Amino acid sequence: MARSICKRIALMFLLLIGMSFLVFASLYIAPGDPASMVAGPSATEEDIANIRVSLGLDKPFLVQYFMYLKRLVHLDLGMSYTSRQPILSELLVRLPHTLNLACAAMIISVFLGVPAGILTALHKDSFIDNFLTTSSLILLSIPNFLLGVILMYFFGVKFKLLPVGGMEHFFWTPEGFREAILPAFALATGTMASFIRLGRSAMLDVMQTDYIRTAKSKGLKRGAIIFGHAFRNALIPLVTQFGTSFGGLLGGAIITEQVFVINGIGTYLINGIRNYNYPVVQSTVLLIAAMFILINLIVDILYCVIDPRIKLQG
Repeated sequence: MARSICKRIALMFLLLIGMSFLVFASLYIAPGDPASMVAGPSATEEDIANIRVSLGLDKPFLVQYFMYLKRLVHLDLGMSYTSRQPILSELLVRLPHTLNLACAAMIISVFLGVPAGILTALHKDSFIDNFLTTSSLILLSIPNFLLGVILMYFFGVKFKLLPVGGMEHFFWTPEGFREAILPAFALATGTMASFIRLGRSAMLDVMQTDYIRTAKSKGLKRGAIIFGHAFRNALIPLVTQFGTSFGGLLGGAIITEQVFVINGIGTYLINGIRNYNYPVVQSTVLLIAAMFILINLIVDILYCVIDPRIKLQG
């Protein structure tokens, strides 16, 4: 197993290199001149040319890319064109805000979506099943930025129950909990709907297997059958959904942070795109990709913990 994990980690680095190349190439051919942005509107052509040389933008594409990779090996993400500060330090300041939002949204998704999915499976074709399944479709269809604006209007502006912007405290603190409710719920709705639908499907499949029928014939209690046998075997697709959904939440946080004015890496990325701040865009996208790949590696390892029969393939 350790050998397989090492191979996965090596593959993860290869994927990151490929991602860095795609991002770098995309920004290289994108319109706009970062040197002009850095120089400002009053700069002369000579000033812009000098800045282009100092930033290495006058060099061929492959030379620029390998210079970028060399810096990455030393965890040097470069300097921001606008703030003139190390990008790594700026990301480390903003990353906790994004993780705070994504973790709060994931907790809402799991603790509401998974029980709802199990409930629909246990009451198949009933009013509860139809209501929750229809609700999940509605939640899946509403864009999180639109839902965020609606929640802000009713709970923040009209009834003045919750703050409408900012998320400066961790969600497990009393103040952070109030700050996190609206943005986390707006971000979590699509993921929660996916957990409802997948949980229902997984539980229905497991409840029809032979070993569940055997457990029933032995006279085991309903709770022991559901949570001792069925739920554990239905966890595999749910854990898979957890891994892919967390990466999706990191991506969705980019929009949610804009709506709720949260100073996370999503806001940092959008500002970098607007200002043609290419090093910021490259580093932020690469960080999000690295977290997504790492989470999926952890999910693969969790498979073996949940079901020892599953082995990582080398």
